[in-house]
Amino acid sequence: MTSTILIVEDEPTLRTGTEQFLRQQGFTVLTATSGEEALEKYTKADVIILDIMLPKMSGIEVLRHIRQTSDVPVLMLTALHDEPTQIASFDELADDYMSKPFSLVILEKRIRALLRRQQSVKKTLWQRSLASVDFMAYQGFYDGSDAHLKPKEVQLLKLLVDNPNMVWSRQAIIDKLWRDDEVPFDRVIDVYIKNLRKKLHLDCIITVKGVGYRYEES
Repeated sequence: MTSTILIVEDEPTLRTGTEQFLRQQGFTVLTATSGEEALEKYTKADVIILDIMLPKMSGIEVLRHIRQTSDVPVLMLTALHDEPTQIASFDELADDYMSKPFSLVILEKRIRALLRRQQSVKKTLWQRSLASVDFMAYQGFYDGSDAHLKPKEVQLLKLLVDNPNMVWSRQAIIDKLWRDDEVPFDRVIDVYIKNLRKKLHLDCIITVKGVGYRYEES
């Protein structure tokens, strides 16, 4: 599946040249010529290339709006080389910054680095509807409130999430998550599954009768 890049740039030559280059590198590319148009399209993007000097609504303002609802990687572009402009970008949680003129090859490298970083974050943070779990911090939340997950519940959920639609028997789960000297009764798995469903209000952990459990992707 190709990544989608949104280019927000009002200068036609730069916008078109960047779009063509990124398409040649295998990306799906969307474009916007104003902040207003960018705010209509940003939810479809995996990375946003955002010019600071836009008509009417500046790139900084656009970024501020985006950050209210999304952590999509944003790389800021500007012809301004002053330090305050760069600081303003990062204050509004920009992920990277490039000054014009810039190398398209370097831009591509920056984009791919942002995509790799985002993938790494997604592997440690999981969200489904109002439920979210930080697998690294062993914390779970439902509708903003602590779900008080036990470590083994977090490990079990991660095992299922990392292997979508794969059916796990109780014994296979035990073999993965417990040491040989601490093997529990297999019905303990049922208790952990019940707790996950209750604490996080999940309907995506499916019981496979007579076999075990699987995680159903949305």
